[in-house]
Amino acid sequence: MYQTLTFLHSIFRWLVLLSLLYSIFRAYQGYFSDKIFSKTEDSVRHWTATIAHIQLVLGITLYSQSPIIKYFWKNFTEARESFDLFFFGLIHISLMLISIILITIGSSISKRKTDDREKFKTILIYFVIALVIIFIAIPWPFSPLANRPYFR
Repeated sequence: MYQTLTFLHSIFRWLVLLSLLYSIFRAYQGYFSDKIFSKTEDSVRHWTATIAHIQLVLGITLYSQSPIIKYFWKNFTEARESFDLFFFGLIHISLMLISIILITIGSSISKRKTDDREKFKTILIYFVIALVIIFIAIPWPFSPLANRPYFR
């Protein structure tokens, strides 16, 4: 089960990034071109948040099953000395939770706005901040924080 969760979490990372980038692109385009916030834009907003929430569920399930995390919490004092363990035990999950919260808040606020330009602006601000946090929190192969392959 752990291997399957790791694989799904790794694959869904790309869906989250692509959907966020697409949402940001559409919001940027809509905001600076004074476009109408159509049903398509609303669907893009909705599906971006949904994909992020699916990734969150996969991540929390993986977190609860991970031998790395189990070791981290059982041996907290010595494990926190290892930055790799500390990254996955606390930093990664904390930053990802913050980013999902930002995506959820941005999606929710934009849904309730009445002005189309304000909807685009809200999505743009919240989703860009979330994307930056996600880029920091992902264990890229080149990351100085913790590294993992692009696909597992």
